[in-house]
Amino acid sequence: MSTLHSKAAEKFLRNGDMAAWHNETLWMVRAKRDKMSKEVPEWEDLREKACQLKLYSNSHLEELLIEFEKNATANGAIVHWAKDAEEYRQIIYGLLKEHQVTRFVKSKSMLSEECELDPFLLSKGIDVVETDLGERILQLMHLPPSHIVMPAIHIKREQVGLLFEEKMNAEKGNYDPTYLTHVARKNLRNIFLHAEAAMTEANFAVASTGDIVVCTNEGNADMGTSCPKLNIAAFGLEKIVPDMKALGVFTRLLARSGTGQPITTYTSHYRTPREGGEYHIIIVDNGRSRILSHPDHIRTLNCIRCGACMNTCPVYRHSGGYSYTYFIPGPIGINLGMAHDPSKYYDNLSACSLCLSCSNVCPAKVDLGEQIYRWRQTLKDIGKANTEKQFMSAGMKFLMERPVLFNAALWAAPMVNVMPDAIKYNRLNEWGKGRELPKFAGESFNSMWKKGKVQRKEDKK
Repeated sequence: MSTLHSKAAEKFLRNGDMAAWHNETLWMVRAKRDKMSKEVPEWEDLREKACQLKLYSNSHLEELLIEFEKNATANGAIVHWAKDAEEYRQIIYGLLKEHQVTRFVKSKSMLSEECELDPFLLSKGIDVVETDLGERILQLMHLPPSHIVMPAIHIKREQVGLLFEEKMNAEKGNYDPTYLTHVARKNLRNIFLHAEAAMTEANFAVASTGDIVVCTNEGNADMGTSCPKLNIAAFGLEKIVPDMKALGVFTRLLARSGTGQPITTYTSHYRTPREGGEYHIIIVDNGRSRILSHPDHIRTLNCIRCGACMNTCPVYRHSGGYSYTYFIPGPIGINLGMAHDPSKYYDNLSACSLCLSCSNVCPAKVDLGEQIYRWRQTLKDIGKANTEKQFMSAGMKFLMERPVLFNAALWAAPMVNVMPDAIKYNRLNEWGKGRELPKFAGESFNSMWKKGKVQRKEDKK
């Protein structure tokens, strides 16, 4: 029953210290989220409003996106539409080629990761520099992000220090985070000043005004767009919100859920091109509209990419982002991968305990765990169901539908307690490789109930 995820997770867990640190760090962020949410009395009302606003926006995409295009165009922006990753890449390359751009800076964009923009542009001779600190570290290491908000969460500061020694002439052996941040800032400042074009994603796009809203803690999006005369923004069509009032709901939830802050350090609105410059906005589908045809999975489009589901997920925290085969890990990544290509990313479905903690912390009430359960029910239909699991499920079904056999099994169960481990955990028992059987009670609840040993709640009153 081993899966690609379980094998990758096993590899991650070999470094026990790193695995423990990864788990503790992410749980600390989850705890900060809890503290922040408790300081907002109307927190659950905000979550419900966010959910309903997203459901409204995603069921009125056509009119809201057309309204956005109209207002953005009136503001002086040039709006493009991309049906898929290829169109998205070609639009950006066309703009850069037209303006003879060879130095291009980007703020963090999971959309560009999704559409594999960086390797495409590099292959065309365009120098692409990621300006988010975590993304820049990973770019220099030739690694993908392992988290959507904290992309380099799995990298220790000692590793960053060694990297900066090699790439930025940093002091040898100085791993102080403040020092390393200053080194990166000095390095990036020169890149910002000489960039010929800049690109941001959008955390939100406001239909009523044509605004692009970008939330950062480093100000790199503002720095990147300050010098070049060519600026590009791109967003997945589900990022649309109706108006500024709706935006206020999401900005109150985003940082509190993702990093445990009241609000991101910079919440920047982009509306018009700079004087003498051009501002292009690309609205990207790339399979998003197809999700609307799946009633059980429409809420996937509610996601505001805060990362809270990853911070709380016990599987993600203990297995790392690279154990998932889709470029976005964790509960939201499992669902997005299945919505994108079930036959390719079905393996990630095993990376869920169905504890539903992800569903409980999601600020826009995406039913993440419930959706994973529903996706699992489709595995047989797409020819990806595990044969051993099917056999076990059929056996359990057979047993539980026959009370005589079931009660006999309950009676015999305690004998397992005294069996040697060599019998219980033999090579045929894949389940037992990473788990311990519970100790079976000497008497079943069923038997105790029949003998009157169980006191009912009404009787206690």
